[in-house]
Amino acid sequence: MTTVVTGTGVGPLLRAWRERRRLSQLELALRADSSARHISFVETGRSRPSEEMVLRLAEHLEVPVRERNALLLAAGYAPRYSETSLDDPSLGTLRAGIEQLLTGYDPYPAIVVDGSYTVVAANRGIAMLLDGLPEHLLTPPLNAMRLTLHPEGLAPRIRNLREWRGHLLAQMERQLALARSEPLRRVYEEVSAYPSPPSADAGGEDPEEPCPYPYFALPLRIEHGGQVLSFVSSISTFNTPMDVTVAELAIETLLPADPATVKYLRSL
Repeated sequence: MTTVVTGTGVGPLLRAWRERRRLSQLELALRADSSARHISFVETGRSRPSEEMVLRLAEHLEVPVRERNALLLAAGYAPRYSETSLDDPSLGTLRAGIEQLLTGYDPYPAIVVDGSYTVVAANRGIAMLLDGLPEHLLTPPLNAMRLTLHPEGLAPRIRNLREWRGHLLAQMERQLALARSEPLRRVYEEVSAYPSPPSADAGGEDPEEPCPYPYFALPLRIEHGGQVLSFVSSISTFNTPMDVTVAELAIETLLPADPATVKYLRSL
């Protein structure tokens, strides 16, 4: 730990992340095998943390990989994590693994998105749900949130749109509270401005019909071919990624939530 005198640098960033995680300096120090005094000196700029200390604090503060690079740069060190294009040959094994996973999940829908919900890959189950959408929504790059909530997208087909819309917007709000992402913020501002579904409280009939099954999680209830399909969503990310691109990938699988949905999908 080298002592310096400065009011700028990595200190204010680390303090902001600590406050965002609602940790005291003592709590962070205990987790990072340091002392509250050292943490205080780092945050106020009285001490310059080593590269190892920056990464250790970032780990215990659960700082996203992209933002860890920003912390390192602010502390005067080179970025540790690369940001490789998915088209790069070095990620060929990753692409093949994702493709195998998506294919193996058929006929159930599965999709891979990046940190701003741009669609990276999808299987035939997703293509089935998107069938019939207008061309302007299906022109690359596709965005999963736009496809789902746009008035000309899947929104009119979703039978519990008010609940599902609230779930998706809350999900994005949590992400924005944990990490700075201008692309994600732009997507959120766009989709949250779409017209809200009608409400029974406004004097009309509630379009969200009672569910025929006791679901164990909030289902996505969507109409296809005259049949109401029900899914519950599961999202997976890569463990301990060393690349920004890989760290921001998320694989969402839609698990059939009732026997009728299973039967319908298998019949296709």
